[in-house]
Amino acid sequence: MMNDFLRTPVWYPVLGAYSLMTNFLKLTPEELEALKNGEESGAVAQKAINRLKPLMKMVPHSAFVSVDVCAPVDTERYTAKRGAVYSAQSAWRFLARSQKVRQAVVAGHVTSICVRPFRSMNIPREFRLFIKDRKLAAASQYHLIRHFRRLEGVKKDYWKRLDKFVKEISELLEIPTLVMDVYVTTKHEVLIIDLNEFGGKTDPLMLRKWEQDWENISEPKLKLMPPPFKISGEVTVSF
Repeated sequence: MMNDFLRTPVWYPVLGAYSLMTNFLKLTPEELEALKNGEESGAVAQKAINRLKPLMKMVPHSAFVSVDVCAPVDTERYTAKRGAVYSAQSAWRFLARSQKVRQAVVAGHVTSICVRPFRSMNIPREFRLFIKDRKLAAASQYHLIRHFRRLEGVKKDYWKRLDKFVKEISELLEIPTLVMDVYVTTKHEVLIIDLNEFGGKTDPLMLRKWEQDWENISEPKLKLMPPPFKISGEVTVSF
């Protein structure tokens, strides 16, 4: 069973100073049912959209909208615009279209819609932190799309910064072992994006597997995608 602290409306009052400004719309049972059923219109959906409008107006430009435990990352809006939405109608639409969101509602993990300003993030500065007993055991490059050469020269500095951050917030963590997704800004601030369970369906990314000695992770503890390798010499290919 998922620990409640991993839900954004629960951890945000504790860790919000280390995250992006977020506002919450608590959904009624009828609105949750409409979201579960993927209803993009109708009386109940429109009621939710109307209640969402004031929160959207509080965001200066575009917004990023999610629910307690997930965002609609499986929708075309996330693929095309990384989730940026400009209206309450659009925000509700893509939440309702997301199978991931609907499954979270079915599982009982959703209470609210979470609205924060959309921030265009530099992909190489997103990391997944593996926190074991309130200590940073390891970290991984978040987007495993390719090797980022610029990270190689600064990975030790990033590790020190991330380790210092976890030490700073360790006493605020209501559960000692968890996974934390973060973004490091150009001013070297660490912002919390999301919390996940340690193990289970959470992807260990460059740590590969959950069954390992987390107390003795091999160096470097910040794992990056390796550079592509070249094959030299004569290569024979047979079919």
